[in-house]
Amino acid sequence: MVQSADLRRFHMLIGSDWVNASSGEAFQTDNPYTGMPWAAIPTAAAVDVDLAVARAREALEGPWGALTATARGRLVRRLGELVAEHAQELAVLETTDNGKLLKEMLGQLRAIPGWYEYFGGMADKLEGTVPQDTKPNIFAYTRYEPLGVVAAILSWNSPLLLLTNKLAPGLAAGCTFVAKPAVEASASVLEFARLFEIAGFPAGVFNVVTGGAEVGRQLAAHIGVDKVAFTGSTSGGIAVMKTAADHVARVTLELGGKSPNVVFDDANMDAAVNGVVAGIFAAGGQTCVAGSRLLVHRSKQEELVERLMTRAAAIRMGDPLDLATEMGPIACLPQLQKVEMYVRSASEQGATVAFGGTRPEAPELSSGYFFEPTVLTNVNTDMRAVREEIFGPVLSVIPFDTEEEAVRLANDTSYGLAAGIWTQSIQRAHRVAHRIRAGSVWINEYRTVAYNVPFGGFKESGIGRENGVDAIREYVEPKAIWVNLSEETRDPFMIG
Repeated sequence: MVQSADLRRFHMLIGSDWVNASSGEAFQTDNPYTGMPWAAIPTAAAVDVDLAVARAREALEGPWGALTATARGRLVRRLGELVAEHAQELAVLETTDNGKLLKEMLGQLRAIPGWYEYFGGMADKLEGTVPQDTKPNIFAYTRYEPLGVVAAILSWNSPLLLLTNKLAPGLAAGCTFVAKPAVEASASVLEFARLFEIAGFPAGVFNVVTGGAEVGRQLAAHIGVDKVAFTGSTSGGIAVMKTAADHVARVTLELGGKSPNVVFDDANMDAAVNGVVAGIFAAGGQTCVAGSRLLVHRSKQEELVERLMTRAAAIRMGDPLDLATEMGPIACLPQLQKVEMYVRSASEQGATVAFGGTRPEAPELSSGYFFEPTVLTNVNTDMRAVREEIFGPVLSVIPFDTEEEAVRLANDTSYGLAAGIWTQSIQRAHRVAHRIRAGSVWINEYRTVAYNVPFGGFKESGIGRENGVDAIREYVEPKAIWVNLSEETRDPFMIG
């Protein structure tokens, strides 16, 4: 049994100070591979949240706000360089904390510097406009100003990538941040925070408070927070939006999904199998864009399911720190139990568990939070496992007969985050992509993102966009400035 003294202890960053919670309280976080606690993280109190927001405000109105946009951009790019230098240690921390594969976390950490390079270069290119004169002797122009203090509230599946989606454009725009990582995976964000002082950022530009849902609620409700950028479940996003609305804080919400992977009868089946595996079994299905609904042409259903089960049986489950492992554990015990509940519910409602459906029997996996890659057939669209986000390696297979039916089934969800289309017909690919209501549609590809391509969802999958040139506008206020060029006064009782 791990003793309290054996745990690695982390501290929160508030201003320039590394601190415990003012109450002295802390929580333990488990290593999902071993099922044992490995780290102790502070549980922030309301006074800690207040202080972090105050330090962010001081930086905004002080040294950070006084910098030129070019100087800000230089610091943002330097932060990216430091992430590249520390990618290995940060990736190991994320894997230890949330059980995602080290090779995936390394891939993310090596890609993340691109976000800071891209948005750092954009910092001094936010240009206002000079509208053409429509009124005599009046000159008007616009400028963009930082939105203010941003609360970044994160999910546990890819903490630093999710943070970077918010932080890179927000810093470039001139905002300051208070980040609140998930209780299941806080360590990498706390360690990442150390890079800000090394990069030369003024104290208070980036702060981290840790704890559970109550800390997130306090941040979203804080009158000193101008915007909440949230990644998590749709129910969590709705709660954040309602709370933020009480003081009219802006929100960006990157929420859940129940994304379809649509395989037509003319698809390259080798590519389709690989894409379906990437969509649902990579990352253990713990990704908002998980392709958890397989819509397959009825003529190809039997072949595709057989090939998927063969591939699933060959997936190497094990230590996520081992680069040969293909699928690691679920991030925490409550999430594992939730995945089990959905599969049990589907089975009770008449679905066939064609493959998997339980925890693996291998002794070396018995301590961790593992769940087998699972394929459900004979499902109907009323089942909870088909309609609700599971966030686990569970695939529901649904046949279709026509293109029209495929589109209808793809859109038969309250979500609209992502979709995949597998066909060799270029006409059909674009035709269907235009009709699917989702923020990202991949054609003969799945689960690819980039810093210069917008990401976000339709319907209950979110509000706003991350990445791409429009992301930085989520963190600025456009201001109109009017100048009277006339020496004369006008009638004060008429609008100008």
